[in-house]
Amino acid sequence: MPKKHPPIKVTAANDLPEDRMLDRTLRPRSLKEYVGQKKVKEGLQIGLTAAKKRKEALEHVLLHGAPGMGKTTLAHIIGHELGAPVRVTTGPALRRAGDLAAILTNLENGDVLFIDEMHRMNPTVEELLYAAMEEFALDLILGQGPSARTLRLDLPHFTLVGATTRMSLLTAPLRDRFGMAYRLDSYTLGDIEAIIERSAKLLNMHLAPDAASLIAARSRLTPRVANRLLKRVRDVAEVANDPLVSVDRAIEALEMLDIDERGLDETDRKILAVIMDQFRGGPVGLSAVAASVGEETDTIEEVYEPFLIQGGFLARTPRGRIATPAAYEHLKRPAPKEQQAMM
Repeated sequence: MPKKHPPIKVTAANDLPEDRMLDRTLRPRSLKEYVGQKKVKEGLQIGLTAAKKRKEALEHVLLHGAPGMGKTTLAHIIGHELGAPVRVTTGPALRRAGDLAAILTNLENGDVLFIDEMHRMNPTVEELLYAAMEEFALDLILGQGPSARTLRLDLPHFTLVGATTRMSLLTAPLRDRFGMAYRLDSYTLGDIEAIIERSAKLLNMHLAPDAASLIAARSRLTPRVANRLLKRVRDVAEVANDPLVSVDRAIEALEMLDIDERGLDETDRKILAVIMDQFRGGPVGLSAVAASVGEETDTIEEVYEPFLIQGGFLARTPRGRIATPAAYEHLKRPAPKEQQAMM
């Protein structure tokens, strides 16, 4: 039996310790507390109840959707509902087969293993995961060349919860080994308001109802963004010694963050301005926009574009990206005649 090693744990290097602590505080611990994603919660509730009745490990769960939609939160809720510890790592952290083997051999029956960013996993590591997920076994190759032999180790029955923002990059064999797969869709404005009000109570904030609505309207309909904005509003209110966070105070804080009334930040507006000014509204390729803005193409495509498209500010066509009339109107610029005709 190989020597066991401590599980690999990865945290975001750019998060402040206080923010990480607050994120854990604001994170709901049960499906009942979780706001939004009704169909996902219903499906998980059935699976969790059935697994507990059979006294078996829950089937492996794949969660996919845009960043900040609550995939990590749901993974921890699954562990809490099962009364099991959650071991956390990420796809990029599993660079070698031995990294995964060290984690799997430390698991116990019923444990939950959460792997974030699964689409960035090493193919060699992914292949080792197949038998672990399907047969709860670990196949190790000992030695090299003609004398090499295979050793199979039995693993405890665990639940793998995988999360990805790029479902298309997961291989079919990996996707097929998940018993349950759920997509986390955009939240409604009412859901975001409810999340903000709940978080404000946990932060001991006295938030005016209109202020909650204002923050929700500028949060990109994303829980992570909503909580981030709420924490910054709290900071401004505390410095001003305001016991009640009013609409005016919320507006002041959001203006300091350069978040406008539609939720666009400086980079969003810069992307639209570059397309309008340098490329006459488009169509223009993503790489050209990225070079002009100074951002990576993946960052623009995964972080900024979805919101701009959903908001009606940007259109994605076979020939490239196009700034819509709504974008010209929002930035208070006249749209070129040829652009109006194209749209």
